[in-house]
Amino acid sequence: MNVSLLLILLLVGAFATYLAGDKLASKVALFFSLAVLGCSIVLLNHFNAGENISFINQWISQPNISFALQADGLSLAMLLLTTALTPLIIFSSFGNEYKNAKSFYALILFMAFAMAGTFLAADGLLYYIFWELSLIPIYFIALLWGNGDAEERKTAVVKFFIYTLAGSLFMLVAFIYLYQRAGSLLIDDLYKLDLTASEQLWIFLAFFLAYAIKIPIIPFHTWQAKVYQKAPTVGTMLLSGIMLKMGLYSVIRWQLPIAPLAAKQYMFVFIALGIAGVIYGSIVALRQKDLKKLLAYSSLAHVGLIAAGAYTLTLDGLRGAVLQMIAHGFVVVGLFFAAEIIFRRYDTRTISEMGGIRSQSPKFTSMFMILVLASVALPSTFNFVGEFTVLYSLSQINIWFAILGGTTIILGAYYMLKMFQHVMLGETNKKIFADVTLNEGLTMVIIVAVLFFFGMYPKPIIDLITPSLENILTQINRN
Repeated sequence: MNVSLLLILLLVGAFATYLAGDKLASKVALFFSLAVLGCSIVLLNHFNAGENISFINQWISQPNISFALQADGLSLAMLLLTTALTPLIIFSSFGNEYKNAKSFYALILFMAFAMAGTFLAADGLLYYIFWELSLIPIYFIALLWGNGDAEERKTAVVKFFIYTLAGSLFMLVAFIYLYQRAGSLLIDDLYKLDLTASEQLWIFLAFFLAYAIKIPIIPFHTWQAKVYQKAPTVGTMLLSGIMLKMGLYSVIRWQLPIAPLAAKQYMFVFIALGIAGVIYGSIVALRQKDLKKLLAYSSLAHVGLIAAGAYTLTLDGLRGAVLQMIAHGFVVVGLFFAAEIIFRRYDTRTISEMGGIRSQSPKFTSMFMILVLASVALPSTFNFVGEFTVLYSLSQINIWFAILGGTTIILGAYYMLKMFQHVMLGETNKKIFADVTLNEGLTMVIIVAVLFFFGMYPKPIIDLITPSLENILTQINRN
């Protein structure tokens, strides 16, 4: 199967959704997103059968740029995350009404197209184009369909756009320099470059600025909480569930193998930044009164731990980071969707104005509790597998890194359970909390099922990603 067909299908789906009109847009978008998920599974079967999943064609002769797509186990894992979460996110939105729905759902599919392209691109310029394309739809989704004061929303979204774009320009400069050295931007050619320690440091830092903003890593996180709060829940799910994984994936795929000397020399600095994000995000989450902002800072803490794991440059660290990326994607989408379900009934995101949901909707309460426990890495959930592996890798570098990184579990358990107590227990809100609909319940059940299945049996994902990570680690250790 030609891997480019998957991207074409997403692009065609975006246009078809727009042309379908407002009434049919959501259903057409869901159909195409499910079709793309099916294509991803077919690609996975071809890969498991030993086929080479790639598409390379000369795109621009001067400079020498190729339209190169390539899928190994790591790329396929992130592609499956993208194509599995996209229909879930679309389906979860069926309980809302959107003005100009055809544009809204078309932008979601276009964003999925750009993110999938980022995970598959094997040429630096093509990768950069997909990377930047993903920024356009989320800008409009957050700006036009966001919530709260229009001026505050505009300020937050414009800051996010300019901040992210500016960081990416440093990455573009790095690619231009690498092209001057290699005469090509194919990833295999960039891996073969013999760069000096000084060159690697500047390349590493240029990539780091782009990735640290996107992930985000402290102190480049200032855009995150406000945008998560002001964006519509669908936009927040796309940002937290998939888009930030682009930065984490890129650290492993592009930054570490191309500039391994700098990664080794300054390993402790970047691990420390990741762990600082864990502690900072957890402490700030404790003080939040808005449910979406609390979940935003919780996400900041979790991705800080993932980044720290990736920068350990160990197989356990890389593997734990990827496992946690996937687990975090499902958990954070589930938690933001739960917040949206509450908002649909109470018309508020202020935690103090909630309460008493357990007595009115025990089914929803049970599913929300499972998501909370998964978020704090309860054993038997998917998050436990990833976080335990990351913490183990940190202990191999320095036991204090593991101890400090482990605060995400301790503090996370405190603020998440405290939030659950205020939101679900206590006195009943004056407004009636209607039980979950079939659409809402099915979305939650699917997410919970994924978290339990891979929490109990992560072997399929581990087997998929390990050979790719071993190859990347070999590249990192070549010097």
